[in-house]
Amino acid sequence: MRGGKNQTFGGDFILQGLLDPNQYGLLLLSLILIMYTVAIMGNAVLILLIHFDIRLHTPMYVLLKHLSFMDIANISNTVPMMAFNYISGSKSITFAGCGLQIFLCVSFVGTECLILTAMTYDRHVAICHPLHYPILMNHRISVILAAGCWLAGTINSIIHTTYVMLLPYCGTRTIEHFFCEIEAMLRLSCVDTSKYEEKVFVSAALYFLIPFSLILVSYGQILRIVLHMKSMEAQKKAFSTCSSHLAVVAMFYGSCIFTYMRPKSYHTAGQDKVIAISYTILAPMLNPVIYSLRNKDVLYALKKGFGKVLGHRNKNF
Repeated sequence: MRGGKNQTFGGDFILQGLLDPNQYGLLLLSLILIMYTVAIMGNAVLILLIHFDIRLHTPMYVLLKHLSFMDIANISNTVPMMAFNYISGSKSITFAGCGLQIFLCVSFVGTECLILTAMTYDRHVAICHPLHYPILMNHRISVILAAGCWLAGTINSIIHTTYVMLLPYCGTRTIEHFFCEIEAMLRLSCVDTSKYEEKVFVSAALYFLIPFSLILVSYGQILRIVLHMKSMEAQKKAFSTCSSHLAVVAMFYGSCIFTYMRPKSYHTAGQDKVIAISYTILAPMLNPVIYSLRNKDVLYALKKGFGKVLGHRNKNF
């Protein structure tokens, strides 16, 4: 046991934060808030396009809509609290608020990993087994897959959140992070958490390493099929769709695997903060941009949507 007074329940935690209280910190906060706004608007527009454009009522875009919703929720779980604490000068977060942040973060991260895997399955079936696509991947199956991803992510989150919030915390309650994150919380515990850390590693393997391996195998088969296509147009369309998804997968999985599958001795507070930015802020902002700029169907729906808005506005004038 570490020294200090044992405080298992209640009491506030102190978030060390990401930004220093100076002009550079204010500049970085402004940049983060711009990224937050871009993420919210980009993902909201993508959700609306998929909902209203009948051309996008396909399994892939059903899953993409869930991904966009998760991105909005994920970035909103960290940035507003970080901005409020910086502006107000208060770094505290309640025990319940910290538990909620952990629950939402673990839930969204786990679910997003599984949704990205489900999207790979959709691309694999569409390209490798196009004749069986209506049977192997349809609207009903996409909804079941999405629901299964949410359920698995939520159950995993409940287990980890319950364990972490029941740990005894002693002495300083300063979390060396800009949000309540499991690894940062474990550093504050009075008890030996090595056994639990092994379970975190197993959980990370189930949610990150195994799905990532399945994605790589699927894309290996997809690449083989695409390279044997006779039509250059078909090849371009397949590469365009798949490259967007691969870019998102590489960014998200890379940061998550590096965060949760490194040995404890290799963790530093500074590194953890920087890596966390990639999956809590950068990924939610870039995902809609990547899917929009690299996807003809989304670009067409976007142009059509803007055309309707401008046409309606001109009518009023």
